[in-house]
Amino acid sequence: MPVNSPRESFKNILKGEECIFPASVFDPISSRMAHDLGFEVGMFAGSIASAVVLGSPDYILLTLSEFAEQSRRICRASDLPLMVDADHGYGNALNVSRTIEELENSGVSAITIEDTKLPISFNETSQGLISLDEGKGKINAALYARKDSQLSIIARTSAVSIDSLAEGINRAKEYEKLGADGIFFTGITKIEELKEIFSEINIPILLGNLTEEISKKTFLSSVGVKIALQGHLPFYAGLKSVYETMEALKNGVPTEQLNSNILKTDQTNKLINLEEFNQMIKKFL
Repeated sequence: MPVNSPRESFKNILKGEECIFPASVFDPISSRMAHDLGFEVGMFAGSIASAVVLGSPDYILLTLSEFAEQSRRICRASDLPLMVDADHGYGNALNVSRTIEELENSGVSAITIEDTKLPISFNETSQGLISLDEGKGKINAALYARKDSQLSIIARTSAVSIDSLAEGINRAKEYEKLGADGIFFTGITKIEELKEIFSEINIPILLGNLTEEISKKTFLSSVGVKIALQGHLPFYAGLKSVYETMEALKNGVPTEQLNSNILKTDQTNKLINLEEFNQMIKKFL
């Protein structure tokens, strides 16, 4: 039986009946971990990318080329379908077109383009939205730039948190008409909000945050949510572990006391494909 490509697998999730919780990944090793653990999708967020690549906050400091290269490294490491947060597309609609081109070539399975006004303008004190017409132009540009029809273009809107639920639904309907493969909402916190969205649109819903009220898979599946993020705990847990280990070593804690906190050698070797490379050495060297 032929194996689905990552992009086809992602499309099947959008067509399916069940809500999926993706793994937050940020480099080749985390991608392999997620794939080995059985996650169906990986998510590479703009905020995490900025932290990993630059050690900087999520202030649109990362460039498209830096983001695309890290995405390429992640996609090379496993067959895990990767959804990436391409922020505002790194500029206007023309920049969005270039963003889709670069990220499609990096191997990602899905790309979100949002309608938040980014980056922060001079003397701006609150977050805003670009106009609906500009948002539609960006999604049209993304769809036009796509070469592989299996690549999913996801329209992302912050309208619910910045403006209102009604504006969020209105924008979702417009993006749906253009042919977006899904609508990614941020700022949804209540069951009734999701129910209203589900009654108004007909394409897959993706969520950028979960609250205790809207965290159950069965409910999310029943209102058309296909993918719901659980935050980026793996990255922050990794930071905590690295920091605490370095701190302990700096303070003179013997290494043998820290061995229980590290991954076993056989697990590490599996993640770096050691045996595969050893076999290649025997065969070719």
